[in-house]
Amino acid sequence: MSPRPIRKAGLLERLLCGSLGGGLLGAALVGALAGLMPAPAAAVINGTTTRDPNGARSFVVRIESTEGEICSGTLIAPDLVLSAAHCVMRPAGYTVISVDRGFRQHRTPVIAATMHPDFVPGTTPEEQPGVDLALLKLERPLGADYVPLDPRGAAAIDTGAAVDIAGFGVVAENRRGSARVLRLAHLVSIGSLQVANRVTVVTDRQRMAETSGAGACLGDSGGPILAGGSGGYRIVGVVSWSSGALQQGVRRTACGGFTAVTPVAEHAGWISARSAELSRIQVGDAMPRGNRSDWMARPARSR
Repeated sequence: MSPRPIRKAGLLERLLCGSLGGGLLGAALVGALAGLMPAPAAAVINGTTTRDPNGARSFVVRIESTEGEICSGTLIAPDLVLSAAHCVMRPAGYTVISVDRGFRQHRTPVIAATMHPDFVPGTTPEEQPGVDLALLKLERPLGADYVPLDPRGAAAIDTGAAVDIAGFGVVAENRRGSARVLRLAHLVSIGSLQVANRVTVVTDRQRMAETSGAGACLGDSGGPILAGGSGGYRIVGVVSWSSGALQQGVRRTACGGFTAVTPVAEHAGWISARSAELSRIQVGDAMPRGNRSDWMARPARSR
């Protein structure tokens, strides 16, 4: 998704009236977000690629729309992907690209998508009052090369906890051609932030957002925040938006500082209920009638 500036004064007012859990870097975060450009997140900054066939490629997927936008997502069942609501808020067609054990890419159409009912399409990160989560139903299950992560029983993201981020985004805002490569980076949680909604904030655990470091950027929206480390990954959050670091040069950026995350544990009930509904949909079924947030994507099924 493309970065877009927001009204700094309005965000600062919300921050000052809200709360930053844990107290760690609270003042720094207020100052940083007041002067920077939070935006829908895209690619992993300062991330590393991996050729581990048993690693993140087995559950992290790329989402592409017919409008040319890219997001990331997490396979939570053979035919279900958990991502961010703002990734599927447009009435476009969507395709999921997965990477098999031989690191070959496979494209699978999305036949249905549902956003969290509290999400308000068209809002900026500052103004979003709802929950930035969505579920995508694939045309067919992915095969034995993939190992979905189960979001049920996800733990809370404690302040100070070490986490990993994974996504297919760019390595810098001005390097759009660097997207579509899966990268991972190590981050740390610095607490919960109440803006219009509540998110958990993570950042580079070495630089702590003083200068540009690891974090989300264009194309990483919807990707997972992971606990447990390689070999025992658990999904604990979904990437929503990002901001730049406290210290920046002439070229301002919305990446490399703070990454805002929707905690999975707080919305496990909705994820479980909607997953059960989506699992019953078959190709060719009529889409159920729901509220304004349900079943937003209806792409063509031609291959």
